[in-house]
Amino acid sequence: MRRFLTDPSQARYRRAWLLLLLFTVVLLGIGIGLRDPWPADEPRFALNALEMLRTGQFWFPHRGGELYPDKPPVFMWASALSIWLTGSVRWGFLIPTTLAGVGTLLLVVDLCRRLHGRRVALLSGLALLTAFQFVLQAKTAQIDMMLTFFTTLASYGLLRHALLGPDRCWWLIGWAAMGLGIITKGVGILPLTLLPAWLWMGYLGDFRKNARGKITRITLKDAIRGIGVMLLCVAAWAVPMVLMATWGDDPSLAAYRDNILFKQTGQRYADSWAHLEPWYYYLVKVLPWAWMPLILAFPWAIPAWWRRLRRSDARIWLPLSSVVLIVTFFSLSPGKRGVYMLPTVPLLVLAMAPLLPGLIARKRLHWLGFGLLALLGGLLLIAGILGLAGLPALTKIAERHAVSPWAWWIVIGAVAVGLLVVMRPRRGLWALGSWLAVFWISWSTWGYALQDHARSPRDMMAEVESITGAGAWLALPDYDEEFLLQSRQPSIQFGDKTPAQDQFLRAFAWLQQDDSRWMFAMKRQAEDYACIDQTLIHDMGIQNGDAWWLVPATAVGECRGDEAAAPIFVAPTTLPDETGSAPRV
Repeated sequence: MRRFLTDPSQARYRRAWLLLLLFTVVLLGIGIGLRDPWPADEPRFALNALEMLRTGQFWFPHRGGELYPDKPPVFMWASALSIWLTGSVRWGFLIPTTLAGVGTLLLVVDLCRRLHGRRVALLSGLALLTAFQFVLQAKTAQIDMMLTFFTTLASYGLLRHALLGPDRCWWLIGWAAMGLGIITKGVGILPLTLLPAWLWMGYLGDFRKNARGKITRITLKDAIRGIGVMLLCVAAWAVPMVLMATWGDDPSLAAYRDNILFKQTGQRYADSWAHLEPWYYYLVKVLPWAWMPLILAFPWAIPAWWRRLRRSDARIWLPLSSVVLIVTFFSLSPGKRGVYMLPTVPLLVLAMAPLLPGLIARKRLHWLGFGLLALLGGLLLIAGILGLAGLPALTKIAERHAVSPWAWWIVIGAVAVGLLVVMRPRRGLWALGSWLAVFWISWSTWGYALQDHARSPRDMMAEVESITGAGAWLALPDYDEEFLLQSRQPSIQFGDKTPAQDQFLRAFAWLQQDDSRWMFAMKRQAEDYACIDQTLIHDMGIQNGDAWWLVPATAVGECRGDEAAAPIFVAPTTLPDETGSAPRV
């Protein structure tokens, strides 16, 4: 690849591009089918998709038989399609994010080729594949990778029009992508952060010039058309949803409408009730690892950016200003999650792209890459050796998480040492990039095999079925989605927003109606009820950090139940389908 990057010939570029594409597909796709959905978010979205396929209700996502109003349905649709095509949750649930990651890289590489040339395009693709958060999220079945694809597509379309245009077709495609992003996750409008710098450079005198000529001005007519296209895409889902919720005979649909349109958008941003963090959270706790190792280049990139900004280079101004505004936008909200920074990574690569040839020639930057690899590899190697030797602190951690990764850590630590010895400091960046590829491949194979039994309750729920019998009904008070997803028998839950105490009161009343019923509950919650006969319970062990009890109906005969304390929802994914077989997870 390094040899190809120095050769401008068309044939060599095509071969290098194909190698990059193949490497991307392998790096991001390896591991599909090797694990189950892991908490916190993956089981929830897999459950949404599986219920869509089971019930045929695609417009209103459900979870455990209950409406799920927290997110629009586009990601669930994609997950349902991939699960349907593969015939398995295990094989299908990761495909949408993998494809979104590949698509995001294609967009970044193509735009860099058009703006900066072939060599820079290939380097930009490699730079994106080294970004830790990008690869991590491409291997995680969360909405944010698909959102990032749509925001990157929108940015691609707008930047094609701004810097290589006028190209009104791509301008409208960009607005359409924003509309799809909105109905994927409400912040699909993030590419609008390109507009302040664009308007400034397009309308204020000398700033209209950039390295390739004039920047395309935004006209009122174009703006109206773009907004119209975006609203049409949103309306394709929102209008039928609002009509069905408003004039339907199910009052829960109206609650879904209000939640998804208001609470999960403006209220969630301005008055968030979860993930509360200080304003500097992203700057201090997220970006240093999310942008790693790209952030190592900042001591040289920042002065280079400043010089290009002073020359009014719109190719730098637009993506870089967008990164700053997105970080600022999310920092102003009290509710923060690290994954919110994912859409900034492709934009950061676009802003850094023209600097990459010079950056990879910096000896000190290679030394930084060498030092980072020595730190990461050394820590893993030492921790693996100490864990294998039985260091008490590490042994306790392994017991709590039911994972002993010592051999894996030793191997990838030893790989790091080998790369450091062979490539030495003068090729530290290439050593770091090579090690990251080894790390992600081993994470998606060896790492999955080590962790899956601890992070997925597949085996535990199979044991529950063997104890209760396949047809026995199971109650899951204050449930986690991964248990409901893996349940192999008819299961009920009592409402995601219902207080845990009320759920147990309803569960007791339900159990007392039939001695063949069972309850699966967290030990620390069930222990609060002295009325439960602990001589009859089955201790199922620890899963995801909590101990679990399987409680027969005969053990709660002395407990006070209340049939009015909570609703009951039957999880359709736990019921046999029309062929009489259980769902394939």
